[in-house]
Amino acid sequence: MNLHIEDTLQHYEKLFTMVESKRENFFRYTMMRPFERMWNIINVPMVATQPGGYDVIMASKMLGFLDGKETSIGQAGLEKLKQIDINHIAEKSTLHCIDVMAKAGLEVKADTLHFGAYLADPQKLAYTKGYTGFGGIPGYIQLIIYPNDYNIPKIPSIIAHEFHHNVRFSYFDWDHGNVTVGDYIIIEGLAESFASALYGKEMSGPWVNFDEEDLMYSIEVIRQALDIKGFAEVSSYMFGDDIAKEQGYHPVGLSYAAGYAVGYHTVQEFLKKTGATIYEATRLSSAEIIKDSKVF
Repeated sequence: MNLHIEDTLQHYEKLFTMVESKRENFFRYTMMRPFERMWNIINVPMVATQPGGYDVIMASKMLGFLDGKETSIGQAGLEKLKQIDINHIAEKSTLHCIDVMAKAGLEVKADTLHFGAYLADPQKLAYTKGYTGFGGIPGYIQLIIYPNDYNIPKIPSIIAHEFHHNVRFSYFDWDHGNVTVGDYIIIEGLAESFASALYGKEMSGPWVNFDEEDLMYSIEVIRQALDIKGFAEVSSYMFGDDIAKEQGYHPVGLSYAAGYAVGYHTVQEFLKKTGATIYEATRLSSAEIIKDSKVF
């Protein structure tokens, strides 16, 4: 498998010097073009059927991408990405993931892995300390980050997290409409467990750092919901009440990212109780991991 790192730094340099009226289409047709197949798979058109409709511009903003019109914020973030040499970090981290997975007999089932680092809106991603990612389609990883002292050291870890999604979905299908709460917590728990296996628990994202009382409460709520299906319904359990209210989902009484924290705890308990490796767990169904974790 080939690794291709998109030169988003050069793209942003050009974007922020363009007149504002041309920036949207530059982002759409140049910066998102390498990910067009990914967007198509998740039913996001490059161009909306009507002005202001749902397309790659709207979807990227919903994911937390910085609006290309935010010149001063964007240029400051861009300078930081250049200073830390984000593309070198990405290449080194992704190649490491490819290597350790290959040694375990696992792979991303794609000829080329496209990686792109994009600027985040620091306000929209305040919950996640200014960074997130997307790796749900094998062959594509996007890092969305507004670099700061908290998230810069954690970049290799979140790349590993998203890379694991690429691997997991190379062996298990993702059914957007029929995914269950149980499936989703294990998907995220496996990804974060892989990241912490490579880089340490201290490099885990804020989405799994829960105090004991909140974690135990969240487990009890999710225990009753493991078989609930549908992305909107499941999202309420994964992302918590604040995000549910923002996105128009039904709140279920959970803190931010409760599903991620419960999923991580469940996978960690499974690994401890069974002695399995994260690589062996990656090959197992969600039901097997939930059952043998004894968490529920």
